[in-house]
Amino acid sequence: MTAEYRLYGTPTSYYTAKVRAYLNYKAIPFEEILTTEEIYRDVIVARTGVWMIPTLIAPDDNVMQNSTEIIDLLEQKFPESPVCPATPWQRIVARLLELCGDEWLIMTAIHYRWTKPENREFALAEFGRQARPNGTPEQQREAGLEKARVFGGWVGMFGIGDVTGPAIEEAYEELLAALDAHFLDHDFLLGSRPSVADFSFFGGLYAVLRRDPLSGRMMQTMAPRVVEWVDRLLHPKPLGGTFLANDAVPKALDPVLRGIFQDQFPVLRDTVERVARWSAENPGEAFPKTIGSHDFDLRGRRGTRRVYPYTQWMLQRALDPYRDVRPSERRAIDERLHELGGLEYMRIEPPQPVIRSNFKLVEAKS
Repeated sequence: MTAEYRLYGTPTSYYTAKVRAYLNYKAIPFEEILTTEEIYRDVIVARTGVWMIPTLIAPDDNVMQNSTEIIDLLEQKFPESPVCPATPWQRIVARLLELCGDEWLIMTAIHYRWTKPENREFALAEFGRQARPNGTPEQQREAGLEKARVFGGWVGMFGIGDVTGPAIEEAYEELLAALDAHFLDHDFLLGSRPSVADFSFFGGLYAVLRRDPLSGRMMQTMAPRVVEWVDRLLHPKPLGGTFLANDAVPKALDPVLRGIFQDQFPVLRDTVERVARWSAENPGEAFPKTIGSHDFDLRGRRGTRRVYPYTQWMLQRALDPYRDVRPSERRAIDERLHELGGLEYMRIEPPQPVIRSNFKLVEAKS
């Protein structure tokens, strides 16, 4: 039995980057194993039944899959320097940013990786080398094209196109500007310690938007302090730093939070309704990856995207700390949420809650 955790992932993987940064910050010994085609087949799918990375195997051979669950489980085992704040407003904000980093920023990453020719060619080469490291150039190119057919297909699934593309870029440039201003005064999102929010944003901002050449130059030019933040998370000081005192959340993050409520939450609210409807029509069944499509509006531009039930599970994580706020603290928090345009959204009550069980999303039984 090995004394180290085994992290199965790839350099191009959005969610592998998130877990890798967390493991480094928490000083948890691990070996990273490149997920080739053979590893996918013989280890990942064989152990979980799901074609998904990152997968983390513990020294006791316990298998963990899903970046958010991995961090949750490791936080219980390695409680020093927790990465989720204990105070109510910071905890709510950390979960909201985690929700955005995991489930909304990915649309931006897909847009830049697969609709920009320079980034697409870079990704094809990277995916080919990772899938078949010992293959010929022709075999690697073939493997890269095969991956592109899968991941490039996400462009349509996320509603990315000629109409919505400019809106995605507009929102992303606003995000970069807000984060660049924030990192003028702070090392991380909520202080001098990285939080779950930092790790979630790092997945997309590093593994795709920083590493891919076109978007990497864009980040360097438009948001050099975001690049510095990326570097801090690439080589974090283990177990160091603190969250801001007095439950403070910097005002520089207000544009980011407003953007989450403006852009992402209408999609989330409709997702909750679709999940309840699908569950009523398919009682007791595990949820598929998507359950139909819905229209969405992004900065006045209309698109159609697939409905992802998993995002409700992530939404529930953001709503839970708001529900847990003590009555004596609720008024001040409600006032901040109202200012940010999010009070109504934080009162969403999913008719059919969901949980993850045995690597699948299923109904939560009352």
